[in-house]
Amino acid sequence: MSVQERKQRERADRERLIVTTARQLAEQQGWDAVTTRRLAERIEYSQPVLYSHFRGKREIIGAVALEGASELAVAVRAATSAVDGPRARVTALAHAYLDFAERHPAVYDAMFRLDGGLMFAREETPAPLKDAFAALLESLGEVAGDGVEPGLFTEVFWAALHGLATLTPAGRLLPEDAERRVELLVDRLAVF
Repeated sequence: MSVQERKQRERADRERLIVTTARQLAEQQGWDAVTTRRLAERIEYSQPVLYSHFRGKREIIGAVALEGASELAVAVRAATSAVDGPRARVTALAHAYLDFAERHPAVYDAMFRLDGGLMFAREETPAPLKDAFAALLESLGEVAGDGVEPGLFTEVFWAALHGLATLTPAGRLLPEDAERRVELLVDRLAVF
């Protein structure tokens, strides 16, 4: 291995450490606890080293969001490939999405509530975000109904899931009705 390759590997390892540490700290104490000073202390590098990888907290949030989008796509695809039939796939998709949001609230916030500097629904949208949407579209496109554009239907279904994912943990919806909400969403929006 050349010196240049070793330096590139070490840089990638440091960047990975920064993102992992930010994510862990955010999941434990919330995003307000994630500061460049605290991250530098936790990873045992100076703040200038941290800034050589990310210009600040916004870019770190964006890196966590991209990682989360990749994980969400994997979770959705795994859940939908494990069942047969459109209704089962859409139901599995909804559960996988909501379970992801519940298990990783800080990552979900990075993806959808915080400003990580990422653009959605544009040509310059980063590949992990496009892939997460594609994972939803793969199952939802088949149940959009006649005359309904599959991408638009996926956006509406996703928006409904996002509402459930944010309102439930905020205590705005009764937790005992969670399963009934998913059934209603699937039955009323999807066309089988």
